[in-house]
Amino acid sequence: MAQRPHVVIVGAGFGGLAATRALRQVNVDVTIVDRNNYHLFQPLLYQVASGLLDPSAIASPVRTIVRRNRNVNVLRAEVTGVDLAKRRVTTSVETLEYDYLVIASGSVTDYFGSEDARQRSTGLKDLSEALSLRSRLLGCFERATLTTDADARRRLLTFAVVGAGPTGVEYSGALGELIKHVLPKDYRSIDFADVSVVLIEAGDRILASFAPRLSRLAAHTLEQKGVRIVLRKSVRSIDDNGIVLDGGERIETHTVVWTAGVRAATPLDMDRDALGRSGRVKVTPSLTIADHPEVFVIGDAAAFEQAGAVIPMLAPVAIQGGKYVGAVIAARLKGESSPAFRYHDKGTMATVGRGAAVAQIGPIHINGLIGWFIWIFVHLLYLVGFRNRALALWSWAWNYVFWDRPVRLIITPSGDR
Repeated sequence: MAQRPHVVIVGAGFGGLAATRALRQVNVDVTIVDRNNYHLFQPLLYQVASGLLDPSAIASPVRTIVRRNRNVNVLRAEVTGVDLAKRRVTTSVETLEYDYLVIASGSVTDYFGSEDARQRSTGLKDLSEALSLRSRLLGCFERATLTTDADARRRLLTFAVVGAGPTGVEYSGALGELIKHVLPKDYRSIDFADVSVVLIEAGDRILASFAPRLSRLAAHTLEQKGVRIVLRKSVRSIDDNGIVLDGGERIETHTVVWTAGVRAATPLDMDRDALGRSGRVKVTPSLTIADHPEVFVIGDAAAFEQAGAVIPMLAPVAIQGGKYVGAVIAARLKGESSPAFRYHDKGTMATVGRGAAVAQIGPIHINGLIGWFIWIFVHLLYLVGFRNRALALWSWAWNYVFWDRPVRLIITPSGDR
């Protein structure tokens, strides 16, 4: 009996899972490799970091998700290299040979070469960072109740967020609500006039990928929540007690959240000419690497141009890419050709807090409560599993009615203090 073609998928994110599902009925064997044993819904990480959602509401075990896919094997391992010539993927536990390779490895925080930022700030790209940030935030309030030094207290109670894209804006809004409506009931000895959230953006407006009107509305909403917005300023340096901006302004803080950018996380050792902006791999119209039609790159890892611009690093892009790759592999096995990939933009959105969001769907711009309901519907649609959808919806409803964050736990990893 002839051996079936082997498809190796690197990454169990949106793109990797979409490709796996698309290959469910195809006559291939699939191995999906990820360093975690779970799929993470990254767009809601900030809600874990701000105490609104439990981690289990946005993470699902990969083996549970694909258990009905009889042709799929899951390997929890770190991919350490790819040999394109020999068609081999080297991992921390074994070497895999492939007939088709799908790189869906996503992205990581981009510190733009700053070791200060890497060492002295917290990103918001994985579950451990979200949990660490939640514990750090609440720990600062606990320490503030014990200190008698006014300057030290203000430093503990100042939170700086660098980068005003969707993640920075959403976390700032959630943090502003937590500080304004929830924590005063828990920390009655703290003067909340000393508490501040500072959102720092190098550009001339927040949410630069949105229409200017929506950016202004989002900024106004953040300011109502007590968030101070600093525009046209980059971070020059970060030390243990604060950050220094271009122009010399210093912000004293013990907590810096870095959401200023991301870059592709790819195991491929590519020439500089083969990489686009943010380390993304340049691909053909079929989402393959030039000279290697058996190797696909999708999602955040791929630099795919459409209408003269590289498509954004968004979950819908990865999902559409994964579905496309599955269809292409199925067609090739039948000896059929496939059309070029085309991304269908379904719009972008960002929530600015309870009952407030901005949405941009083509020429339609929506904000406020209606935008928030659309945001809820879309995120429930993309969450994996009925249980996760139910947990998220319940937490959002609870917060909407009672202005409460139910998951305010300080969890310190063993060995840390």
